[in-house]
Amino acid sequence: MHPPTKPLRLAILEADTPAPKTHARYGGYLGVFRHLFERAVAPAPLSAVLTLTGHDVVRDPGGAYPSLDDVDAVLVTGSKHDAFADDPWITALVEYVRRALAHGRVRVVGVCFGHQIVARAMGALVGRSDRGWEVSVTETRLTEKGRELFGRETLQIQQMHRDQAFSVPAGAELLASTNKCMNHGFIIPKRVITVQGHPEFTEDIMRELLETRHASGLFTDELYESGVARNGDHHDGVLMAQVFIKFLQEQ
Repeated sequence: MHPPTKPLRLAILEADTPAPKTHARYGGYLGVFRHLFERAVAPAPLSAVLTLTGHDVVRDPGGAYPSLDDVDAVLVTGSKHDAFADDPWITALVEYVRRALAHGRVRVVGVCFGHQIVARAMGALVGRSDRGWEVSVTETRLTEKGRELFGRETLQIQQMHRDQAFSVPAGAELLASTNKCMNHGFIIPKRVITVQGHPEFTEDIMRELLETRHASGLFTDELYESGVARNGDHHDGVLMAQVFIKFLQEQ
């Protein structure tokens, strides 16, 4: 990977606060994504490739958003919240993503909730799936475009969702699907890329989520045990981050 002359300015739009142990270790989703991108560019220093800034769009929706003139790209993180809800901060996020997409120069990355927010901003229907949760390391089947982008037939990727985008926005190409979720990401080259999964989740992050949601009664014993059994499996999060960087760097 050949870094550009100047590092790209990537704004991480933090749409949630991580679970307590994860938050203590990484310091929010900015830290979680920094850890992912550091591994993706190693042994090069991250500062040679990306400059990351964090923006809390939940607790400070009025002042959190960076000027689009001051960034090269934005990444919308995952969240426990519903991307189809009409809370003021969520509708503000949708509108900001629309402006970013219309900007021309600024590129947009969406991860899980962020993928759904981007799809909503582009006119796709987002909602609760009647097929239930996808959790932990799951195989996704790549489309022809997805195979071209990732260089393989399938991706193993951490999942934590029961909401989805029910269609692919106009002008975008589908990247991957599973039996439970048709839209596992899409791309418009040099403009937007999204994934339904969580490339940034480590085994420890997933374990905390599985344990917390099982203890609260949100996850059945069966779902929890299945997720725990697959959590240690190999997943392709770092590869996905490398594809994100290549997408951001493409001239």
